[in-house]
Amino acid sequence: MSWILLFVAGLFEVAWAVGLKSTDGLRRPGPTLFVLVTLAASLALLAAAARTLPIGTAYAVWVGIGALGAAVLGIVLYGEPVTAPRLGFLALLLISIVGLRLTATPPAD
Repeated sequence: MSWILLFVAGLFEVAWAVGLKSTDGLRRPGPTLFVLVTLAASLALLAAAARTLPIGTAYAVWVGIGALGAAVLGIVLYGEPVTAPRLGFLALLLISIVGLRLTATPPAD
């Protein structure tokens, strides 16, 4: 269950990070509220997952999901650059997230 919570926390991380683009420096109330709510949800779920997962693993996976998701959505939604090195490093992020999941201790629940 902790891994599911962590994955959902990572999705909320992506949502608030990408949502920042729409806040105009936190000056637009609607998008700012969205960012604050998804940020709070993300942190709450990370905290819940960290009760049973090692904090280093939980935090690294949470940040990795957020960074990977934000980068991919930046490419898809905002036309951010797509280069071979960038895609390669994003692939390494994905490999790292999967690797941490596969080698996690205690055993996954």
